[in-house]
Amino acid sequence: MLTFVILAFILGYVTIVFEHPLKLDKTVPALIMGAVCWALIALGHLEVVDHHHHVADVEDVLLHHIGKVAEILLFLIGAMTIVELIDLHRGFSVITNRIKTTKKSSMLWLIAILAFFLSATLDNLASTIVLVSLLRKLVPDRKERIWFVSMGVIAANAGGAWSPIGDVTTTMLWIGEKVSTVGLIKNLVIPSIICMVVPVVIAMFLPAFKGNLTLATPDHEKAMSEEKLLSSRLMLLLGIGALIFVPIFKTVTHLPPYVGMMLSLGIVWLASEYVHPEEDFSEERKHLYSAHHALSRIEMSSILFFLGILVAVAALESVVKVAAGGESMGFLMWVAEGMRSAIPNQNVVVIVLGFISAIIDNVPLVAASMGMYPIEDFAMDDQLWHFIAYSAGTGGSMLIIGSAAGVAAMGMEKIDFIWYFKKISWLAFLGFIAGAVVYIFMSGSM
Repeated sequence: MLTFVILAFILGYVTIVFEHPLKLDKTVPALIMGAVCWALIALGHLEVVDHHHHVADVEDVLLHHIGKVAEILLFLIGAMTIVELIDLHRGFSVITNRIKTTKKSSMLWLIAILAFFLSATLDNLASTIVLVSLLRKLVPDRKERIWFVSMGVIAANAGGAWSPIGDVTTTMLWIGEKVSTVGLIKNLVIPSIICMVVPVVIAMFLPAFKGNLTLATPDHEKAMSEEKLLSSRLMLLLGIGALIFVPIFKTVTHLPPYVGMMLSLGIVWLASEYVHPEEDFSEERKHLYSAHHALSRIEMSSILFFLGILVAVAALESVVKVAAGGESMGFLMWVAEGMRSAIPNQNVVVIVLGFISAIIDNVPLVAASMGMYPIEDFAMDDQLWHFIAYSAGTGGSMLIIGSAAGVAAMGMEKIDFIWYFKKISWLAFLGFIAGAVVYIFMSGSM
């Protein structure tokens, strides 16, 4: 029956990878896969292990995993709602309206730096959406624009890797107490900067980033300046401040991050109830800027996708596989033991995970790695966890479908997979390898 559990996971995953040719939302196979994997475990009366690696009751183990998954989903819902509230009040226009350069190379650096730090404070998905909106105003020619969008994806993924709230995978490792906020920043900020800077420096010498952009018309500039509301600056500062407050709250109280996110969302929601976005603000228009409207704009299918995929990975993490020595262990831990035997160098294993994250979603990849390596052998802030955070977060840039930021850019700008592979993948590869080498050197694990 274990074979059927593995086959169900593989079949579901292949369906997710080919969602575009199949014209099927990836949430559908993810939910089915998660439920079927656990159903096969129950019907086959397969043994499962708990987080202490002891054989336990299926329902107890499932309940534990659902609790951990719920922590991540509650955190994401809160963060996404805050971002949507900022966007409703046009808070991001405070940033975008300050960009006046028409030189392509200068614009490239501005976009890369903005994406890098926005991703660290918001997340790589939200920052990519903001950047695409900005570039549509500043670069009207789509053929020029997709180059900047693609470089923004690389920078956003690099920026998300060193922040506990910058990427879903780093958030998972943070919530799972594999990394601390200070440890993550201290160990990954320099490799992440290298991962962003190397592709940008090389790209400056490409024909696509030489010369000047098309000048904006006076009417266009006027339209841009009118986008700000009375509440734009307040909601931007309050929203970003609320997101930054979450890791601080966790450090001070030692409570799970979703509790801090609940507090942050409550404060931002409270402010949104009383601010007046317009001069002649009427009660009839209040709903346009409300948290209820923001909640309706959240991509709930993404939340449900994470639910399905994480529950499916939990099944593989928990289902028992008897090792050669006769001891019972979770299937993913058994796989990890096999990889470590086949590839003795741990750094090579993690770099391979980075390449795999470009092909498949990095959420289940990190979830699987968290099950592969027991906390008894790899404590919080072990260099393994930091390297996994870096590899899974930045390795996805090598293909357009390898990250949430890439998928968002692909959808919004209709970027072709083959075009990205030919024009951008090699730049992302060089950045990824450069950052990995710097991390290995810094950690002293060569």
